Amino acid sequence: MKPKKIKISKVGTPQIPSSLKNKEWVHFISSENDVVAQLHKKNLLSEIEKGRPEFFELAGPREKIYFNPEELKCGIVTCGGLCPGINDVIRELVIELWQGYGVKQIEGFRYGYRGLAKADEIKPIKINPELVDSIHRDGGTMLSSSRGPQDEDKMIDTLVNRGIGVLFIVGGDGTMKGAHSIAGKIKERGLAISVVGIPKTIDNDISFVKNSFGFETSVQAAADIIDSAHTEAKGAPNCIGLVKLMGRTSGFIASHTALANRNVNYCLLPEVPFKMKGKDGFLQILKERIKRKQHAVIVAAEGAGQDLMRKNMRKKSKKGQKDKSGNEKLKDIGIYLKDELEDFFKKEEIEINIKYFDPSYIIRSIPANAMDSLYCVQLAQNAVHAALSGRTDMLISKWNAHYIHLPIEMVTKGRKKVNSDGRLWRTVMEATGQPYSMFKSKD
Repeated sequence: MKPKKIKISKVGTPQIPSSLKNKEWVHFISSENDVVAQLHKKNLLSEIEKGRPEFFELAGPREKIYFNPEELKCGIVTCGGLCPGINDVIRELVIELWQGYGVKQIEGFRYGYRGLAKADEIKPIKINPELVDSIHRDGGTMLSSSRGPQDEDKMIDTLVNRGIGVLFIVGGDGTMKGAHSIAGKIKERGLAISVVGIPKTIDNDISFVKNSFGFETSVQAAADIIDSAHTEAKGAPNCIGLVKLMGRTSGFIASHTALANRNVNYCLLPEVPFKMKGKDGFLQILKERIKRKQHAVIVAAEGAGQDLMRKNMRKKSKKGQKDKSGNEKLKDIGIYLKDELEDFFKKEEIEINIKYFDPSYIIRSIPANAMDSLYCVQLAQNAVHAALSGRTDMLISKWNAHYIHLPIEMVTKGRKKVNSDGRLWRTVMEATGQPYSMFKSKD
């Protein structure tokens, strides 16, 4: 039986003794320290029977590195929407490069890929430990960000012209697709430039990444907002607290928030279409609760109910428009639900009060909590170890309680979603008590 190891690309063969060799705390990782890919016994045994169980490469420092730290120049770029913890990642990248390996040349490219493509206009920032000393206390990113693709050849030209040997890219699914393409073109040019990604998505929707950094902070902040919605809902007759949370195609924040704060009565996700009208529809079920309890709390992920809103769109509407990241522009589920509830209860001659909360940008911009900050430190440290050893076109993930190396291409083939038949969603259904009848069948 020959195990199948998920291959990680390298810019060359590591031959330089690591700068960490004299550090008392260092534990070098060998090729024997791989992590099994399958978590469940049934799937693992099936792979063993086929003779090809899969293993991920364990992250961590290597005895031999590829780049000479005294000559190496590194770049950092942050892309996409804001998320708690980005500054924590930047800070630890700089600290590990500077204090761990002795890399003294670090540049931060401002405004995402835009700043990387237009470095002559948008001057990069020279970064050192003193500059990043306290940035982890602030939300957002000290480098700023942007969305959308840029000319890849221009971005690579920037790396070459500025002598960058390692580029750290912090971003989500679209950003990582761009990183994979950049790494591919670097290889085509025959350049020894390493591209290492750190996955960032507040929606927690990157495949093979159990939790993205900032996710725990976001759930904690959202749970606090649910408390306010619940207080408002109980503070007036027939009052409904309606909260819209992040989640374009994946409802992880809404699901986890509903479980973290048990005051949620209805949780609506993009992955589980629901019925609005009819005897089993959401409106009728909500009406019965209002008559019985005189209040309710609803949490809706931003991508929920898009099928219902598309049905109501007129021909002259903006159907099919894309944002700068190439995603379809979503209709506002919060406003849609608010309008539908007001119209329905007016026809039913039931007076209601709706308190609508849309805290998305507030949550995105807060600093990371303690556990997310710790997570950011470990992701960044392992990203530096991987980059210095010459690994490229890869990102750092946590899998089965271990930090591992993943090919970027592997994680961009599809987005992670809440399984409508899985344990998480069933737990949400049990916690909220919302009936299965209000959700559409898969037929």
